[in-house]
Amino acid sequence: ESLEAHVDLCALRYGQLDERLTKLESKVGTIHNDVLEGQKSLTKVIIGTAGTIIAGVISIIAAILMKMH
Repeated sequence: ESLEAHVDLCALRYGQLDERLTKLESKVGTIHNDVLEGQKSLTKVIIGTAGTIIAGVISIIAAILMKMH
């Protein structure tokens, strides 16, 4: 009887462990997707910032060249 109780208890624990691992995998997948979306947003911000800086530098150079003439 002790062996049967042990087997039943192990089966119960295994089921609980499997359920917890499944939830953990789901959460990790969600975090992974959030990180990817964050990287895409960050890339857009960096490109926009670089474009603004380049446009500013070109404007400054154009202003300097126009004053030289």
